Amino acid sequence: MAPTDQKLELLKHVPLLEGLSSKDLVEVGQLADEVDVPDGQVLCREGAPGSEFFVIVDGSVRIDQGGKAIATLGPGEFLGEIALIDDRPRTATATSVGPTSLLVLTRGGFRTLMMDFPAIEHTVMKALVDRICQLDPAATH
Repeated sequence: MAPTDQKLELLKHVPLLEGLSSKDLVEVGQLADEVDVPDGQVLCREGAPGSEFFVIVDGSVRIDQGGKAIATLGPGEFLGEIALIDDRPRTATATSVGPTSLLVLTRGGFRTLMMDFPAIEHTVMKALVDRICQLDPAATH
């Protein structure tokens, strides 16, 4: 099913997708679901298996590790890639802070995105390295 004009307009403003053509945005739109969640919605739980990748469209998401807040992500930022790339359990818990709009890709959609769009794959991989270093400073040695 083709994405709506509203969804395509939304996708145009996601920094991760900058530089994609209209045709590419249509393809991404077919892979992603738009989801609105209320305040306090747990998107993923530390230690649980991961099956989704999230791009924050509006609102924010708090990231907790070991019961402590370690980051707050906002519009244009994304999460969930670590578990999907490495098939490991989630490294942190992510909870919406206030009403939040998200684009959600399943594991298959995420892998398609990575294979079909090298520029996006590069951005996600760089973020992955940054997050691993943030979670484990010893990883930089």
